[in-house]
Amino acid sequence: MNIPLDEFEQHIDEDILKRGLQYFKKGYVTSVDELSGGEYEAIVEGNDTYIVQLQVKNGSVIACNCTCPYDWGPVCKHEVAVMFYLQQDELGLKAKKKSTTKTSPLSDVAGKEKKEVKKKKTIQEQLEEILEKLSPEEMRGYIGEYCDKDKTFRDLFLTQYLHLIQPVSKDIYTKQIRAVLKSASGRYGYIDYAGARQVGNSMHQLYQLAEKAVSAGNWREAMYMGCAMLEEMTKAIEHGDDSNGDLGGSIDNAQNILFRIAQECTDSGIRSELFEYSLDAYHRKLFEGWDWHYNMLDLAVELQQTEDEKTRILHYLDQIKPKNDGWDFRHEDAQKQRLKLIRKTEGETCANDYLEANISNPDFRRELILKAIEEKNYAKAIRLAEKGIAADQKEKPGLADEWKWHLLNVYQLQNDPENVIEQARYLFLNSGRFSSKEMFHIMKKYVPAADWKLFFEQLVAEKIKSERWVSFHTIADMYIWEEQWENLFSLLIKNPSLDNIAYVEKYLTKQYASQLVDLYCMAIQTFLEENVGRAHYKTACKYLRRMNKLGGREKTDILIAELRTKYKPRRALMEELDKI
Repeated sequence: MNIPLDEFEQHIDEDILKRGLQYFKKGYVTSVDELSGGEYEAIVEGNDTYIVQLQVKNGSVIACNCTCPYDWGPVCKHEVAVMFYLQQDELGLKAKKKSTTKTSPLSDVAGKEKKEVKKKKTIQEQLEEILEKLSPEEMRGYIGEYCDKDKTFRDLFLTQYLHLIQPVSKDIYTKQIRAVLKSASGRYGYIDYAGARQVGNSMHQLYQLAEKAVSAGNWREAMYMGCAMLEEMTKAIEHGDDSNGDLGGSIDNAQNILFRIAQECTDSGIRSELFEYSLDAYHRKLFEGWDWHYNMLDLAVELQQTEDEKTRILHYLDQIKPKNDGWDFRHEDAQKQRLKLIRKTEGETCANDYLEANISNPDFRRELILKAIEEKNYAKAIRLAEKGIAADQKEKPGLADEWKWHLLNVYQLQNDPENVIEQARYLFLNSGRFSSKEMFHIMKKYVPAADWKLFFEQLVAEKIKSERWVSFHTIADMYIWEEQWENLFSLLIKNPSLDNIAYVEKYLTKQYASQLVDLYCMAIQTFLEENVGRAHYKTACKYLRRMNKLGGREKTDILIAELRTKYKPRRALMEELDKI
């Protein structure tokens, strides 16, 4: 999730947005507290009382959760109500006063200044102060009582502290994860959207515990958490709704933990244990069918310490044979893992030899080209790129375009105008991988000024000819870059859709404002003849407002009157016209 707080209205379903606004205006948001930097908790009343949690980072809502049962989308009305609360000053909104409502909206979370108010302690600060004053007996009594009442809290508590009374093992965490999955599963063991969200929240908490364990050097504990999460969530994702990425995100987090251990752990015993796990998981095909099946070999390479371990990795890599039925990603990944192993155990010279011997791997060719350019060995870079073009042009044209792009860079470094123009022209006309604007300006830089006018005209003609369906935006951009406003307007006359008018409006307003009003008028009528529904009516009204801004108030009023007469039965359209 990534919803900019200062424009959250644009990212949320209209019905949910309206309901959230109603809840805010009625004063149903009765409490908003800052738990810690960027984390907020609110109480939202209504028919029932719910707790909303929002996490804000860099002015955007990156996570939210509500205790309500809503599971039809990523954001509920209660969460939206809290967003309105946080942004009420910026939006000029006021809620009904309630005695329990907090007084100071936290509107500065979007990076804006807030009014001078007395600093209130965060929830975290209040917790720390309370914990300092509680006796061990009071704390013990409360935790025991809460564990009896709340199963989720109990499971998390056991997950974090069970190692104090019994040896740490993967089974401890496996049991806790299975308990979470069971509680979130339906009658037939399927985890629906709401259940997946619940699981994701619990797994995120476990991931945070694992990260703390890594930072504290508790390697074995973190390893068992990561392994248990990886195994159990791989099973869960096959029987759950992961449309919001909660389950898959947990798997990514588990892998992150294991690779952090591989990169940071200095304990040879732990490294050996995790190495054995990675090869065993690969051998037993625990994760076959998923990308992380092969990631186990990559993890083993990261962990490798001895010649015997190297030999065992190579045994599995040797079994991944190339296929002859297209682009073999698995074999190329195996080659990259082998290269990593060679670089780690044999040095850079042997690694370079392996790169040269397996140049058909595009990652290897790319690395060698960049290395040659860095060493100013331009002849070698050109040779590698040209051979790549010859090898890939037929079956992998997109990859061939990349080699042409590298050629372009080399020719620029050599200050070779003829070849620069040739490569930039080709990429401009034929490739969608690279910036057309960049290619255009490279050509303009190297084509002699006296020849540019004719070159440009030919380029426009070639671009139109090269595209099966000529893109208005493509040709319009060329005229915009050259500031050829008359040609741009002529192009618009031939392609007067609402989208096209809006695309070039700011460039033509100064010279063609009244003409743009007329074009909008005709295009809006055509649009409404072909489209129905409130969403389309909102679109039409958006362009009616553009007509106004262009100085076409009179023509806008006339058109609105005509639309009211022509489409009187369309109630939704009438309602949208009322808002203009």
